[in-house]
Parts: sequence; C-alpha cells; structure tokens
Amino acid sequence: MSQIRNICVYCGSGPGRDPDFVAAARQFGKALADNGIGLVYGGGSVGLMGETADAVLDNGGKVKGIIPDFLASREHMSRRGEIIRTRDMHERKQLMFEHADAFVALPGGIGTLEEVVEQMTWVQLGRHKKPVLLANIKSFWDPLRALLAHMEELDFIRPGLHVSYLVADRIEDVLPMLNEAAARTAEPEKVMAPDVAGRL
Repeated sequence: MSQIRNICVYCGSGPGRDPDFVAAARQFGKALADNGIGLVYGGGSVGLMGETADAVLDNGGKVKGIIPDFLASREHMSRRGEIIRTRDMHERKQLMFEHADAFVALPGGIGTLEEVVEQMTWVQLGRHKKPVLLANIKSFWDPLRALLAHMEELDFIRPGLHVSYLVADRIEDVLPMLNEAAARTAEPEKVMAPDVAGRL
C-alpha cells in the first residue's frame, strides 16, 4: 500500500473566464494544506497555478514549484515556497514526476492538457501506477473524456491498452479518490526506472 505525501497539480497559468475555477483552485490548495499533503506544481505565481500555491502556503502547507529558466519571466516565477529551476521542460516534468505520488489536472490550456495526457500515456504503457485524476470542475474535462471514449470506440485505444484515470466532479472528492487508489498500489509500482524516465 502506498501513501500520498505530495500531489502534482497541473493547471492554467491564467485564471480562466469563470471565477469558479479560481475558487476550486483555492479550495484544493487549502485541502492539501489541511491534510498535510505537499503541492508540486509548475512554479508560477499567476493564474490557477498561483492561486493553488498561495492557498496551500496561506494555510500552512508546503509547496515545491518546478520551473524551467525560459518560463521564469513568462509565468511570473513565484517567490514563495521552494522553487527549483530547470534547464528545460523535460527536466521539469521528470522532477515533477519524481516528487509526486499522484497527479491532478485542474482546468487549464494546452500545457495542462499535454502534461496530464503524458501521465495517462505513461500509465497506459505500464511505466508507473501513480493515480491520475481529472478535477472536472463544471464539466471542464468532459470534451477530453468524450475524445478518449471516441478513440476506444474506433479501436485506436485497443483492448488491453485502456487509459486509466480518475474523475472527480467536486473538489471535496479528489483526496478521498486518490487515497483509495493509492491504497491499492504497492510503493514499488510508483517508481519509474531512471533509464526509462530518461528515454521518455
């Protein structure tokens, strides 16, 4: 049985048009702090990234931001919490993987989509069994879920290669779902060999 100590959160560097997205980010950040779970995230101080990190820190939690040098200015690198600067996106994503026990995608843009789909792919290919969850705030991720179902229907996601992920429509359901999934996963199953991570 594995334990969730740190969660990597993928989310937008903008706030989005609906204020409920910001509220959800802050609610989740507070939930992490209240439950003694650390946040691993992209290191920005703006958008949903900044809101999530600030909520964790404002409530006494721990934050580890990981940001490549070329994005430090563009994403307004946070001055709060622990910040790790990397050479490139590959190093950033590898460190985010290594420091996290689970992955949660809040609403976001192409970068958020790319990051969470990459984790789904790694699970699909048997590289690890860390839980991956879509925080489906106001049905934000329904189009992605429909696309994945469409791929399965047309056999582009073939039998035996099912994409395993969790979906929570409410923030208060995220941690219970992740803890339940983690309880079914042995600690060694969460680890990706360094040579495999390097190739990916």
